[in-house]
Order: sequence, then structure tokens, then C-alpha cells
Amino acid sequence: MTKGTAVTIHKNISRPDADIVKRFEVPTGYIADVQGRRGALDSGIKPLFEFPAFAGPAVTVKTVPDDNLAVFAAMGVVQTGDVLVIATENWTGSAVLGDLVAAMFNNIGLAGVVTDGAVRDLTGITQVGLPVYARGLTANSSQKNGPGTIGAKISIASVIIRSGDVMVGDRDGVAVLPQEKIPEALEGIKAVREREYSIEERIAAGMTMPDWVKEFLAGDRVKYIP
Repeated sequence: MTKGTAVTIHKNISRPDADIVKRFEVPTGYIADVQGRRGALDSGIKPLFEFPAFAGPAVTVKTVPDDNLAVFAAMGVVQTGDVLVIATENWTGSAVLGDLVAAMFNNIGLAGVVTDGAVRDLTGITQVGLPVYARGLTANSSQKNGPGTIGAKISIASVIIRSGDVMVGDRDGVAVLPQEKIPEALEGIKAVREREYSIEERIAAGMTMPDWVKEFLAGDRVKYIP
């Protein structure tokens, strides 16, 4: 009896050059600021332990709830420096990844793993050291039947992610930069960095309030009641 397709793989993943990705090793807040203060995943997707910040191109995986066959299949797709992004439809009833799988991805050279689902074996994952962001923890393990897709457009926390988009992770969370926005974002980050440094210098000199707040408080949009 012939079985149907279990995993569909989009092979032609276009990744930004590694030297370009490295220029996005900046705070996740910068990535959000250059996109109109958006682009970060919601606060429910958290780093599981403390690890160095990273940036890398996404390789997307879409699974159905309670299945991680496509996650294993992604071992044949990802490359050193990639960030595996796993969409599970927010399923937290079973884990899409544990410490042994994390260790194999770490051997491949992944920069990190991001999922809107759950993982398990936190002690072991911490020892492996592979950065992992997840919505939760559970001891339950997933089935391995499919269907799943690798390399296609996915949505996590209402943020669209395509393979090749730049994923930036730090202690604040994960931010996503669409690949087509890279050129303008490089210029935007320069401006954000300069603005941040300027404010930091003024705070160090004793600033207690931004000028725009002073102007706002003195304007006609604020009503004072004696």
C-alpha cells in the first residue's frame, strides 16, 4: 500500500551572505525599531536559558500538532549558522525537540532554534548550549507521522517568516527581519545606534526627561486640573 507524502521540502532556500547576517548581531530592539517598532515575536516565546545573542537565516518548518517528523527531516536541509524556526500551531501538549535532537543540530552548527510549541529535557538542552526559544516545556514526546513542510512561509505569533529571513535572538526575545528589508535595515540600524548612544550620553550627564516629553507636557494635548 502506497502512503501519501509525509514531508514536503522546498529546496531552493536563498540565504543572505554570512557577512551581511553578521551585521545584524545587534539588540533585538534595534531590529524592531527599524521596522516601525514591530517584528519581534510575542513574549510567550522565551529563551530557555542564558546564552549569547545570535543572528542567522531562518529555515522554516511547519508541523501539525503533536508531530515532529519534519523537524528530523530538517537535519538534511539546515546548514551551519541557520536558525531553525518551527511552527506548531502553538501546540504545547508535546515537545517538538529534546536534548538529543538539540545536540545533533548543535553538531550541524545551528545558531539557534525557535518554536511556538514546547520542548523537553531542559537540563540536557542547557548542557548542549544550543540557543532555544519555546512557548513551554513538557515531558511528552511528539509522534513522527507528518505531514510537515520545510522551507515554506509560516506564521508564528502573527509574524510571517520565510526561509532566508534574518532571525535575531537575545535575552529580550526574537526579532524577524524579512530578507527584502535588509538594505534599508542596514541604514536604519546606523541611525538607531547613533540615537541610542546620544541618549545614553545625555542620561549619563544627568538628563531626566527627553525634550519631546517636555514639549508634549507644555502643549495643548495635555489637560491640567488644578
